[in-house]
Amino acid sequence: MLRDSDPPHRQVEKLRRITDVLIDRIDRLEETRGSAWSMFQAAVALEQEVLARTRQLEQAMADLSQRNRELAVARAAAEEANRSKTRFLRAASHDLVQPLSAARLFLSALTDTPMDEQQKELTERLSGAFESVEQLMHAVLDISRLDSQRIEFHRQPVPLGELFRRLAAEFAPLAEAKGLRLSFAPTDAVVESDPVFLRRIAQNLVSNAIKYTNRGGVVVGVRRRGATGWLSVYDSGVGIPAVDRNRIFDEFQRLGNDNGTPGMGLGLSIVRRACNKLGHPISLSSEAMRGTLFRVGLPLIDGSHEHHPKASDASSHVLRGRVALVIENDHGMRRGYEMILAERLGMVARVTGGTAEALATMGEEPPDIILADYNLEGDDTGLASILALRDAAGRNVPAVVVTAHRDPEIARRCAAMGVPLLEKPVRPAELSEILVRLLS
Repeated sequence: MLRDSDPPHRQVEKLRRITDVLIDRIDRLEETRGSAWSMFQAAVALEQEVLARTRQLEQAMADLSQRNRELAVARAAAEEANRSKTRFLRAASHDLVQPLSAARLFLSALTDTPMDEQQKELTERLSGAFESVEQLMHAVLDISRLDSQRIEFHRQPVPLGELFRRLAAEFAPLAEAKGLRLSFAPTDAVVESDPVFLRRIAQNLVSNAIKYTNRGGVVVGVRRRGATGWLSVYDSGVGIPAVDRNRIFDEFQRLGNDNGTPGMGLGLSIVRRACNKLGHPISLSSEAMRGTLFRVGLPLIDGSHEHHPKASDASSHVLRGRVALVIENDHGMRRGYEMILAERLGMVARVTGGTAEALATMGEEPPDIILADYNLEGDDTGLASILALRDAAGRNVPAVVVTAHRDPEIARRCAAMGVPLLEKPVRPAELSEILVRLLS
């Protein structure tokens, strides 16, 4: 500090030092203020950036919400289109299948008449054409049903021995025509599944095996593994290359077929859809030129089940002379039933068009069996006819309902009444089998 007693040069020296200290302090204060200002400016800039990014994020979220709304509208439109397709196919199936079913009955009656070789060839070609159309219609309708979110399955005990017997009768002519051995291993296994779709699964697997087998044969059986019965279809055919084992389950996919057998490429697609819906695992193993093995896992059920007599085991007099009351509003189908029931099976066919006419025809003498189409004129149905006829007869007359509609509600109502349901197109062999079973 300055003292009055200091000489002038000493005071000047001290003043210089004090001045340097003050200048240094002022410089530091200026630096500090500059740093704070820079931080303030940086904070303001960051806040502006945050606001800009927030506005961009809000715009992006608004755009995403709009896209989600558009996607929801598009999805709803697609679902409605799918429902409309399903409704159309369900509604159109009756009109599509009705003439085909009548034609099949007429063609079956025609084969029982004397024919020369050319007529036999034409009949066989017509039968093959009808078979192809029927397979295509069944495939399209099955895929439509399996793609529907409202499909219902009717799980119940299914005796595999009975299923094998029906498949053997259905596919024996096809295998024989190709010179193949078709074998079904005897079994008393009973599984839980939807009987209609399980039969579709087995039909497609057996048909596919025969189609792609040129020599040898096809073996169908079931292997028990714990609580699961594995439905197995083995063929000695061309095999499936590893690169094709996934795509063969897609629609309209076919492997090279040297023998030129026609196919639509829909069978295995139906198998996969039905197995997925029913929860049945499916596996495939194959070796090129050594054959293929398809297996479907089915839950086994313990217990004995009633054995239904085979149509071939029943004597011819089981149906001969028995009275069948037919209720069918389509004239072509009515004539077809008359020819099959009366001329082939030897039954007495009383053909009517609705409930009122059936009641008048029956009079006081009930028929041995009722064969009713589900869709009749107006609000009349085959189930209503059966109820009315049973009430008038005072007993549960055996009955069969025939329908072109694959409606779970119809199947449920038939099951509640204990009435077998037969899908169109009607196969004469299947019809006679049901009649024998009900009348034996």
